[in-house]
Amino acid sequence: MENITNFMEDYEKLLEDVYKKVKRVECSERFEILGVEGHHEGDKTIVTNFQQIVRHLRRQPQHLAKFLFKELATSGEIVGDRLILTRKVSSQRINEKVKEYTCEYVLCSKCKKPDTELIEEAGKKFLRCLACGNKKQVV
Repeated sequence: MENITNFMEDYEKLLEDVYKKVKRVECSERFEILGVEGHHEGDKTIVTNFQQIVRHLRRQPQHLAKFLFKELATSGEIVGDRLILTRKVSSQRINEKVKEYTCEYVLCSKCKKPDTELIEEAGKKFLRCLACGNKKQVV
């Protein structure tokens, strides 16, 4: 009987993890995420409205840039208002990653509102919702 209980707990945990990953892409109906604008120059991708996007999300440019570099498997830099990626990446792919970032680091997992802030406590990062008070640890 104990084996069945342990199995069910493990199964429920796996289902919850999968559900979070699937739900991660479709995170809000109300909050509009700005689409990237940009172009390619040689082998580089230039996102010209990067600062506008981070202002809209109310996040530090370096935080979003680091996320995009990791998720898009590229390096790059912030130059003025632009984000420069060192390889060609489609705007659709960048938009998908900005949406994932928004779901993970901007929208509250409980009330789905964008009224959140990233805080650090004891060396760990948390997403704290200013609307409902929910606090969730983020990576």
